[in-house]
Amino acid sequence: MRSIPTLLRHDLVAGMTLAAYAVPDSLAYATLAGLPPQVGLYGYMAGGLGYALVGSSRYIAVGPTSAISLMIGVTAAGMANGDPDRYLRIAVTTAIVVAVLCLIGWLLRLSVLVKLISDSALIGFKAGAGLTIAITQIPALLGIPDLPAQAVGGMLAAGGHSAPELLVRVLSRAGQANPATCVFGALAFLLLALGHRCWPGRPVALAVVAAATAASALFGLSRYGIAVTGPIPGGLPGPTWPATDWQAYRQVLPLATGCLLLAYIEGVAAARAFALKHDEYVDPRRELLGLGAANLATGLVGGYPVAGGLSQTAVNEQAGARSRLSLVFASVTLSLALLFLTGLLASLPRSVLAAVVLVTVLGLFDLRAIRHMEAVSRVDLLHAAAAFGGVLLLGILPGILLAVVVSMAQVLFRYSTPHVAFLGRIRGTQQFSDLRDHPENERLPDILAVRPEASLLYLNADHVLASVLGRLDRQQAGTVKAVVCDLSASPRMDLAGARMLTELQQRLQARGVRLLVADALSPVRALLRAQGLEPRIEGVTDRLSLADAVASAEATGHGH
Repeated sequence: MRSIPTLLRHDLVAGMTLAAYAVPDSLAYATLAGLPPQVGLYGYMAGGLGYALVGSSRYIAVGPTSAISLMIGVTAAGMANGDPDRYLRIAVTTAIVVAVLCLIGWLLRLSVLVKLISDSALIGFKAGAGLTIAITQIPALLGIPDLPAQAVGGMLAAGGHSAPELLVRVLSRAGQANPATCVFGALAFLLLALGHRCWPGRPVALAVVAAATAASALFGLSRYGIAVTGPIPGGLPGPTWPATDWQAYRQVLPLATGCLLLAYIEGVAAARAFALKHDEYVDPRRELLGLGAANLATGLVGGYPVAGGLSQTAVNEQAGARSRLSLVFASVTLSLALLFLTGLLASLPRSVLAAVVLVTVLGLFDLRAIRHMEAVSRVDLLHAAAAFGGVLLLGILPGILLAVVVSMAQVLFRYSTPHVAFLGRIRGTQQFSDLRDHPENERLPDILAVRPEASLLYLNADHVLASVLGRLDRQQAGTVKAVVCDLSASPRMDLAGARMLTELQQRLQARGVRLLVADALSPVRALLRAQGLEPRIEGVTDRLSLADAVASAEATGHGH
């Protein structure tokens, strides 16, 4: 058992390391969102405090993320109509609405939201978001005049421009790039990429940002056309209240829903990954409260929606965090930075912030997972490709919705067309397995043993019935004396499933074939009894094992 001073020392070091990582990231993400740079710092500072109060993970770090920042940038730009104050109010209101939705989700136990997007669709979505984010940063990285990242985000929001079209438009202006900005941005990108590869988990970005800022101030790089951040207001943020009219909340509701879905899925995935590493448990329902508290705290100080991200969580854990106190120490450190260090950042080149974003989004491309899907499951690869294409062609928010639709369609397809196994006896035993996978099994000459590998519900009842009757028709006429339906893989059944078995029994009876059910669970047998099938199907009154049902069919021949 570690002593309290030891735990505090670990959390203090982790918090200060996380703050060092957060400074360049939060400035870059705020710029990506089209907001003043200091607003990104508010997200880490207040969001971390809010999550620390009620969250369930000891390691997760909460702050702005690349995908949510871009979502705010491309969506709020179209809603604000060029008004900076309205733009900021929309972002702040969105954070408050996310908090309210989290509370509603917690009350209604909607933590099932984490399952709405499949892993494969999420991989495709992240890759599409990463590529879109990269496109928005090219102008700042190259110093293309009159085409800042916010303008690119505005084009995406205005409609009529897909990410590939914008890439062509941006590259068509590559000839207008500022050479000094290109060199400086490329150098920063190489240093960041090399640093992250050689010293993972270390505040490499802070070192690069500090060196770039010092070089910019010392040599007056702005004289060479290198755009800089400019003055950043210092001091702690005061209490902020978002929009006061109901219409504004209705307007941001779709945006807030998209932010919540993405933030919750990404946050829970990160929390679970590190909980598994440390043999701990993360409560998905409580994570809704943690996310809600983080966004409420952020919104009340003038920030935009935040989430738990994998990269910042990895930094927090690798730096030695032992509890959520590391987030408190990080917030204190960031508060000191806002009070005393913002003046030093006025000379920070914008191309360096673009390089920080670009290096960060490289982590959104999970090439290993894509190769694994290609080798193991082409269906999952197609789902990832659909989500990837949706983000690129439709945008971040529609891309999330498409990922949800694709994931739910995948579930519906799998439930509506489950595998129906036709069984054979494993030689020398009284056990049975799928003849498709084990053709060497002993075939039952006058018995059709079948196992639907899903609950029997309205979605799949017709498919199961057609599969059994189709197999029966392919058998030599008059040879099948009994059909044994193994329900061990069907834990649930609804009325449509029960009616399917009723129809199957009637059709089999017309052919002089007997129907038995095996290994049916008690609730399933209770439903079948309520349907009046007890006297007509053996195995409904008392539970039969598959071996006993086959033995009974073999012993008695034609039944009814």
